Amino acid sequence: MTTTLIFTIVSLTLLGLLLALVLYMVARKFYVEEDPRIDDVEAIMPGANCGGCGFAGCRAFAEGCVKSDSLDGLFCPVGGNDVMKKVASYLGREVQEKIPQTAVVRCNGNCDSRPKINHYEGYSSCAIMSGFYAGDTACKYGCLGHGDCCVVCEFDAIHMNPKTGLPEVDDEKCTACGACVKACPKFIIELRNKGPKNRRIFVSCINKDKGGVARKACAVACIGCTKCYQVCPFEAITMANNLAYIDYNKCKLCRKCVEVCPTHAIWEVNFPVRLPKKESSVSVEQ
Repeated sequence: MTTTLIFTIVSLTLLGLLLALVLYMVARKFYVEEDPRIDDVEAIMPGANCGGCGFAGCRAFAEGCVKSDSLDGLFCPVGGNDVMKKVASYLGREVQEKIPQTAVVRCNGNCDSRPKINHYEGYSSCAIMSGFYAGDTACKYGCLGHGDCCVVCEFDAIHMNPKTGLPEVDDEKCTACGACVKACPKFIIELRNKGPKNRRIFVSCINKDKGGVARKACAVACIGCTKCYQVCPFEAITMANNLAYIDYNKCKLCRKCVEVCPTHAIWEVNFPVRLPKKESSVSVEQ
């Protein structure tokens, strides 16, 4: 009995040593030497590992920067231009400064303007709800209101407004990582340039139904009337599928489109309050 036990222990020990030796030889044979600069570039990264850069994490992004001949198309949304300048300086390359962006919610249909027509009793998730049906309002394009975008945000930059039932973005915290954009099954969240003085104009609606149908479903829907398109002097507005869209690269923030929109579907953000227009006085002779 004792001899058998000793033999088993010795056999297992020798087998373990043999396997360890085999693994060591395999590791040596297939060892790939890693560029030490990857560790240094990773140390420059903010360490958020949010995936907003398009890579699996900060280390993968650092490896991409080191192995690429150019930094064109590579950008860390969390670190922004400051981090990219440090990376470029370390690697001895040039990098173009990118205009800061933020997430915007392209749905203005709050609880008053887009009332519910049924009640959803399933799990509180936009992704799951959208898998069952179009939604609990007459607008099949609008926000579902369960906050999937808030859950995925690692920077506490987006929250649901309990009064409107819509998500709201904190520009100061938003890093434009794009996590909320990917999480929204209705695709109502978009990354747009913050604009000068954080001012921007966009159509807060993605309803592609014809005017009458869209207006019946939501009082503040874009009805495709083309009024904004007609007054824009910079050709920044396009019309497609009964919906207006403003190109932030062409928009000069003149706000003419905001003034003519009959449903107030076009939003102006961070602009000074408009002064009331003075009524022209007409003299009447007695």
